[in-house]
Amino acid sequence: MALSEQYLHIDEIHPIDIVEHMASDQQWEFDRIADDQIAMAVDGQWRSYAITLAWSPQDEILRLICTFEMEPPDHRRAALMDALNTINDVCWAGGFSFWEDQNLMVFRYGLVLAGGQSATPDQIDMMISAAVASSERFYPAFQLVTWGERDPKDAMQVAIAEVYGHA
Repeated sequence: MALSEQYLHIDEIHPIDIVEHMASDQQWEFDRIADDQIAMAVDGQWRSYAITLAWSPQDEILRLICTFEMEPPDHRRAALMDALNTINDVCWAGGFSFWEDQNLMVFRYGLVLAGGQSATPDQIDMMISAAVASSERFYPAFQLVTWGERDPKDAMQVAIAEVYGHA
């Protein structure tokens, strides 16, 4: 049974309850920080990502933040900012920023549920999947720019190049 089918007969479920159920089913480590917030760890191919979802009833927005550590050398920070701009131009669902004080790369997305709408498990699953997929897709480009000292446009070729063949 699909996760979304489990909720078909329930009119309104708190979005963080849905996330908690998903995290439990996926066996992700999670911590229900508050009624309106949950944090979890999701493993990717390149690294583990810290994902936080928070429901804001005042704004009617379900906010997702996916972070991973990034400690670029000082002389490569400008190149990292150029890469962020280039990457955000191709990210339609969410976007990246760099939190310098915490040395964190951050992918952010907000699901607007104005007018009393409810989030569905499929929408939440798509949010989490998009965050991890985008982080996985662009992580090598961030690394090439910061540690490989490659030009952001060259590093982007890794993220946008078509894959040919199969393993």
